[in-house]
Amino acid sequence: MRTIYILNFNLKLTSLIGVALLTFFCGAVAAKSPQEASVTNAKTNAKVPFRDIPYLKEAFIDASPEKRKDDIPVGKLGIDGGDKAVIAELAQDIANKKYGFVDSLLIAQKGKLLFESYYLRGRLGLPHGQASTTKSYVSLAIGRAIQLGYLTMADLDKPLVNFLKELDLSKLVKGAETITLHKALSMQSGARISREQIKEFEKNPCQLKGQRQVQTFLEQSPLISSTSQGFKYQSIDPRLVMQVLDAVVPGTAKDFIKNELLDKLGITEYGWEDDVSGLPMGPHSSSMTSRDMLKWGMLVMNKGQWKGEQLISKAYLARATNKIVRLGDDDIFFTGDNVTSPGYGYYFWQADMKAGNKRYFTRSAQGGGGQYIILIDELDLIVVATGHERDDRTMQMAAGGVLPAFVKK
Repeated sequence: MRTIYILNFNLKLTSLIGVALLTFFCGAVAAKSPQEASVTNAKTNAKVPFRDIPYLKEAFIDASPEKRKDDIPVGKLGIDGGDKAVIAELAQDIANKKYGFVDSLLIAQKGKLLFESYYLRGRLGLPHGQASTTKSYVSLAIGRAIQLGYLTMADLDKPLVNFLKELDLSKLVKGAETITLHKALSMQSGARISREQIKEFEKNPCQLKGQRQVQTFLEQSPLISSTSQGFKYQSIDPRLVMQVLDAVVPGTAKDFIKNELLDKLGITEYGWEDDVSGLPMGPHSSSMTSRDMLKWGMLVMNKGQWKGEQLISKAYLARATNKIVRLGDDDIFFTGDNVTSPGYGYYFWQADMKAGNKRYFTRSAQGGGGQYIILIDELDLIVVATGHERDDRTMQMAAGGVLPAFVKK
């Protein structure tokens, strides 16, 4: 069994240099998509697919993260919060793949990054595919549009098609006008387009350019009745929401997301693939560094404020990140003995985590393979994780491995 040590600042130099050199020689770049290029071979300039990034020979574990020029305050695990021994044991378990193929784990409390670790394909400054965590960023972009007055809270309950002026409403399926922005944000649109249908549409991409994407979807989609519309986790809903964002903000949705969120947060190393429509992908296909994922979490934890500026509407954030749809414990994969009562908001998940005899309410952005930003408000605690694990156990890892280190004994 390999021993993993929790390093203090003055002892971590060798491991840090090892990670830095590996990143330097590979030449880190923003990925085109979660599955495509994540690093570049310096000699050939050939992009290396994420799956071909070499595993770190040794995990990089730091209980006293270095302060960098990224506006993230840092502290020391065990001094500023948390039980160092408990997290050391968790790091050992991760390195031994107890929780599958985890690429990074970061922990922050009370606004300070206390623990930073990278494993396998995780790298300090390398954007990692976000999968469906992208949806949560789209939700926050809607919150930014509300904060700036391009949308209102009342607009959330208006028909989505009202914002899209290029549509021919006479050709849409009956009931299309009942799809509100609220329903699309909470995966309750009632529209049903399969992956196979989307692939078929993409054979003639002209019909999916701009708002023609919505026209095609809502002409071809069966729509379940408004009285029986239920929750269905799918990719069409965030695509519809991205179209609304593009329609209401000045310029394009891509520029808006960059100028009003990414630039404001100081996120410069990232990837965000375009949809065939020409807009940024709504359901998935962005990539962020683990530290930048933490920034998104801090933004939500701070009720939409960043460096003293209110970026996201407080009223929107309160609705978006809390339960709108209530689900059963058997309805979703991430529940278990210590994770119960799941729910869904506007592209954010909720659940209760149990530690001892107490339950803690959590809000989280989640992406397939292990991309998580988990907020535990009562403890002012943020957990960030990335991975490439099909059998994702990140919520159990957070509940069983992280939470016990921060609750009062």
